[in-house]
Amino acid sequence: MQDSSTREPPGENDPSGAPSLAHALDRRDAAWWIDWGARAGVFFGGMSAILFIGAIFVFIATQGLEFAIHRLSIGELLFGLHWEPTVEPPHYGALPLIAGTAAITAVAMLVAVPLAFCAAIYIGEFARGRQREWLKILIELLAAIPSVVWGLIGLHVMKSIIQQVFHVQVGLNVLNAGIILGLMAAPIITTIAEDALKAVPDAHREAAEALGATSWQVVWRVVLPQARPGLSAAVLLGIGRAFGETIAVLMASGHRLMIPESIFDSAATITATIAAELGEAAVGSDHYQVLFVLGLLLFFITFAINLTADWLVRGRRHA
Repeated sequence: MQDSSTREPPGENDPSGAPSLAHALDRRDAAWWIDWGARAGVFFGGMSAILFIGAIFVFIATQGLEFAIHRLSIGELLFGLHWEPTVEPPHYGALPLIAGTAAITAVAMLVAVPLAFCAAIYIGEFARGRQREWLKILIELLAAIPSVVWGLIGLHVMKSIIQQVFHVQVGLNVLNAGIILGLMAAPIITTIAEDALKAVPDAHREAAEALGATSWQVVWRVVLPQARPGLSAAVLLGIGRAFGETIAVLMASGHRLMIPESIFDSAATITATIAAELGEAAVGSDHYQVLFVLGLLLFFITFAINLTADWLVRGRRHA
């Protein structure tokens, strides 16, 4: 009988057909490397958003932070009434830009929130089957319309309507830009609001219906209170969308560098001012750097809005 200690390990020539030990180890090593590469790719993809945001912040900071610290009065920037960076002496008061941005965003939310919530409630609670799917597709298509197209609508359609309905001479104003921005922000608010409504457990609806509540009573007294944090986050993200819009606002608002006193006054926003003046400012000049300071201000505002929305959603999940 052959000693087992001198027996060759099973291999490819083994009549049993079992794979060799070395071949098995090679396959395990290859699978390990594939798994490691997949995990590394997923990790990099997940961290890329943070890396890109960090890179954008560093770029903006390197262009304007030194000017903001040493040669700019933050009080004048936030509360100054005159934005005249090209005169002598220059004035860097961004309050008209901040006020214009806030006024247009407020009008936009007055337009977007009722439309978006009604659409989300109908799609999430009342629409069924193919009707629901088609409505969701149409809302997504509405969100895909380029901002320049919305700007053309404000410039050539809404302008005439506002002049005829309200009998004003200037149709490019806060109301015009607010309506356009509201229509642009409504799809994203609708999508997030619908997700918030769907997150409410069906057991809550069934319990209310078992007690004799009507469909609307279930929505008003059960679903909406339960989905309130998600709905608040949807509104905040819509505000962030409106704050960051540029070309449509530039075309529809009239771009008047003064604090608007009514919704029929023209106004300028932070983003539109950066877009309109950056191409004409000499690289490295004070005017060029103060525009990047405005970019930093806008970055912090939108970051605070998104952080608040994320906090609302996370707080609800942990509740």
